[in-house]
Amino acid sequence: MKKKLAVFLVFLSIFAYSQKIGVVDTDYVLDKLPQYKEAKKRLDAQISNWQADLQTKQADLQKKKEAFESEKVLLVGEQLKQRQKEIDDLDSDIRKLINVKFGTDGEINKLRSSLVNPFQDQIWNAIKIVVEKNSLGIVLDKSNNISVLFLDKRFDYTDKVLDVLLKNDPEAKTKKTKK
Repeated sequence: MKKKLAVFLVFLSIFAYSQKIGVVDTDYVLDKLPQYKEAKKRLDAQISNWQADLQTKQADLQKKKEAFESEKVLLVGEQLKQRQKEIDDLDSDIRKLINVKFGTDGEINKLRSSLVNPFQDQIWNAIKIVVEKNSLGIVLDKSNNISVLFLDKRFDYTDKVLDVLLKNDPEAKTKKTKK
């Protein structure tokens, strides 16, 4: 009898301290926010402009290299050094451009942060509201490389988070579709 009581108390304590788990798909939520789509379009347009500029400069460098190689035998002394310096300077400028625009601390990452962070903050605040309303202990983001092999709908709080975000935007709410 004591053994059964001890086992019962162990299971009771496990269930008393168990946490409710919820899952949210933040990529899905972001895709349903019209303001995010607009910000993403602006970011993509700017990235395309920078990539086009970079490709133009790289094509110019390639042409100058080819011209230099074909005329190299005709150039002497100072002319040879001058043309080589032009090519080296252009190559250096391209490397700087790549680092400034596309590097880890580049303008793309700064622009992405300035455009995306406000939406991430909104989602975070909406998740906190849903957590408090539903007494969740753990919330996972299934869009961030977390392997969710199976998800029962009762643990998916994506639509509830989306509802919190869209409650003040009736136009966006009418565009919302269920998964």
